[in-house]
Amino acid sequence: MRDITLLVYHRVIIKRERERERETERETERLRERDREREIQREREIQREREIQRERERQRERDTERERYTEREIQRERDTERERYRERERYRERERYTEREREIQRERDTERERDTERERDTERERDTERERDTEREIQRERDTERERDTERERDRERETERERDTERERYREREIQRERDTERERDRERERQRERQRERDRERETERERQRERDKERERDRERQRERDRERETERERETERERQRERERDRERETERERDRERERQRERETERERERQREREIQRERETERER
Repeated sequence: MRDITLLVYHRVIIKRERERERETERETERLRERDREREIQREREIQREREIQRERERQRERDTERERYTEREIQRERDTERERYRERERYRERERYTEREREIQRERDTERERDTERERDTERERDTERERDTEREIQRERDTERERDTERERDRERETERERDTERERYREREIQRERDTERERDRERERQRERQRERDRERETERERQRERDKERERDRERQRERDRERETERERETERERQRERERDRERETERERDRERERQRERETERERERQREREIQRERETERER
């Protein structure tokens, strides 16, 4: 009787040991599953960080290119303004030289004053014609520059639109890839669900717990997805605001250029008026000289 009791006791102990081993194996499997899920989550986080970093790099490159283009435009305007200034200086120098020649001619030959006067009239007409030619040339340069600015602006708009299309295409591809990954994950999850369903009743409660955990994880994924959607919407709003700011900057630059043109026009009018005044003074001086000669 005692031997039977020992045998039964021994069998009970063996059975308990085996049960503990099976429980240990199940716990180990649960830990592995949890580790795999954590690894998948870490990979997703790393991928998202990389995507954000690439977007920041592209934004910095676009900002750098815009700054370089603005600096080149400013330098080109300065060079054009300096060239126009030198042209006006050369023209004034020619005017001064012509005036000195006229004075010498008047001193040499008073008797041919009338012929000289006609020559001066002819020279003034030529000067006026040269001034008009210069004005027309300047106007052509302005028109050409405006056309170039318009064409560059169109090129920038087309380039911006191409970049947006490319970015939208990449976004669609990423969305498709995420959906495929999600579907594969769901397939694997269904397979695991069938495997766990074959286990005994004691595993069912554990499986339900796992299912609740997965539901929570999916909810967190959806929440993160909604957060990413909100971030993208915020970024689009910021980009729209930056585009409006750039448009306002371009309007101010165009207004500044028009103001400069008006100022140069007023300067030319003042120069013309001073030249007329000097001409009247020379006329009066010649009349006085002629009167003294008489």
